[in-house]
Amino acid sequence: MQAAGRPDSVSIHLTGAQSGDYNNSKQRRRQSCWRRWKQLSRLQRSLLLFVLVLLFICGMASYPTVAKHLRSLTEGEQDTGRSVRLMPLNPHVLPEPVQQGQQPLPEQLSQRKLSNKRGPPVLQSRLQKKGNISNIISEDKTAELRKEGERDSVNSWRGAVIDTDQATEGAKDGKNKQDLPDNQVKHSKDLEPSRLEAVQEAFRHAWKGYKDYAWGHDELRPISRSYSEWFGLGLTLIDALDTMWILGLKQEFEEARTWVATELTFNKNVDVNLFESTIRILGGLLSTYHLTGDSLFLDKAKDIGSRLMPAFNTQSKIPYSDVNIGKGTAHPPRWTSDSTVAEVTSIQLEFRELSRLTQEPQYQAAVAEVMNQVHKLDGKLDGLVPMFINTNSGQFTHQGIYTLGARADSYYEYLLKQWIQGGKKEDQFLEDYLQAIEGVKKNLLQKSSPKGLVFVGEVSHGQFSPKMDHLVCFLPGTLALGAHNGLPADHMDLAKELMQTCYQMYIQMETGLSPEIVHFNMHQGSTRDIDVKPADRHNLLRPETVESLFYLYRFTKDRKYQDWGWEILLNFNKYTKVSSGGYTSINNVCDPDYPGPRDKMESFFLGETLKYLYLLFSEDHDFISLDKYVFNTEAHPLPIWPPTE
Repeated sequence: MQAAGRPDSVSIHLTGAQSGDYNNSKQRRRQSCWRRWKQLSRLQRSLLLFVLVLLFICGMASYPTVAKHLRSLTEGEQDTGRSVRLMPLNPHVLPEPVQQGQQPLPEQLSQRKLSNKRGPPVLQSRLQKKGNISNIISEDKTAELRKEGERDSVNSWRGAVIDTDQATEGAKDGKNKQDLPDNQVKHSKDLEPSRLEAVQEAFRHAWKGYKDYAWGHDELRPISRSYSEWFGLGLTLIDALDTMWILGLKQEFEEARTWVATELTFNKNVDVNLFESTIRILGGLLSTYHLTGDSLFLDKAKDIGSRLMPAFNTQSKIPYSDVNIGKGTAHPPRWTSDSTVAEVTSIQLEFRELSRLTQEPQYQAAVAEVMNQVHKLDGKLDGLVPMFINTNSGQFTHQGIYTLGARADSYYEYLLKQWIQGGKKEDQFLEDYLQAIEGVKKNLLQKSSPKGLVFVGEVSHGQFSPKMDHLVCFLPGTLALGAHNGLPADHMDLAKELMQTCYQMYIQMETGLSPEIVHFNMHQGSTRDIDVKPADRHNLLRPETVESLFYLYRFTKDRKYQDWGWEILLNFNKYTKVSSGGYTSINNVCDPDYPGPRDKMESFFLGETLKYLYLLFSEDHDFISLDKYVFNTEAHPLPIWPPTE
């Protein structure tokens, strides 16, 4: 026992002594350091403090990089052997479109019963939100993107959060994802649930901004957290009704329906544009009625449709562009008596359907008269029409300019779609469409240099211009739709070539987003195919390219079209998503550091762009079947008429 106790006593004694010596030494050193500090001159002390502060700042600046490196190493270990977890999906089942004279089924009448049978899949879990990483990508997908070389940082400009871990890097380095080996491309078959959820989350984020700052108004201004009015009719809300239904967003749909039922009135002393009101409001209400069977939307459609009819009270029967829906008067724009050809020939699907549902023929008769007159007019170039038509004379004006871009685009789209809507019986529409496509091939198609991209230019008084609007990117989808309905197979070949060109309009930009207008180089020796003028560098969140991607994927089953759409969605989130809610159009797709927010979210971003992206990523090709529905030019699906009508 003594032997055991002796070390203890010695240990205690030594420890105490050492402790005292240490404390005394520590105190002496502290005093010595302070004495030496006091002996330094003021200049020396200032310099020393400056060096210490500089070292501290450098250490803080380098900390995120070191931490990020350590985190990536840790995540790399965790990700080894981990596969993307797929969430179970329920099949899409929509009701058959409500047909003329047909009573909706009892379950269709209840807008409160948004069951899985009519809507898209109900995903069993939601994405986990973590820190500054975007809430549209699952944790697993984020890890996958990091392994593909995505950057994991967050930039901000004027309140907008730019999630750089969501964007593709191909835009900057010129790499095309389709050139990657197959094992490096993340195909949508493996990622379908996360892609569908990504669109839903994007919609929720956009809807949050609209609900918080622009509820019941026409358009959200997400940067200033306010709104703008065009007609004062809740354009964004109405345009998004069927999108919410298709995406299965029950709560958001219910909120919007309540507003339509209690707040929406068309008895207002306000001028509205005939074309925009028809495709967004009338088309949106008719589509939502067919998807839900809820008569509220049909009643509202009848109301706005009847109030738009004064536009057709012209000498020529070519409608005025503007209508006062409260006073029942109409007029052309203040600066001209012309209407654009696209506007007067792209209202037919909606008014024809309104006549079919109401059994009131005046709606269809009015728009049919317009088509009959345009069919007979001189001034066409191999089926291509000028951009303007006079409401007094009924004749084309500003002749000699032919484009598939602004002011003419949807004329060609509605030729085909009226033929399809009516059960392929109205040969006049088919003849005009086929002639126009041959006119495009003969007069407007060229190839760029050096890659030989096939594009659609313009003709002005006999001179070809290699100018192509982003709006023209509706054409690949329209051509594919025609080929699906029995038109020549070379229409599909052309659709695929033009689809590649529209995709290149995105990936050749530094942001991976397309400008509004591009010019193609045609001279031998050109180093790049696409030039963009400073005034054309803006992006308005337009849908035309993703619309065509949807059609091409439906008809070809080629997953590269889904992958291209995924890249576009990621870049929308990187460069246009605003942290407080909503998405904004931008000024400069060529400047990834400061794309420049325009502070406006067009209603078609919810009505078209996100809807087409969701349908593109859906693997259920019977969901909004293209053999049962035809989409209007604002992406509102309307039923193809049954053969008996």
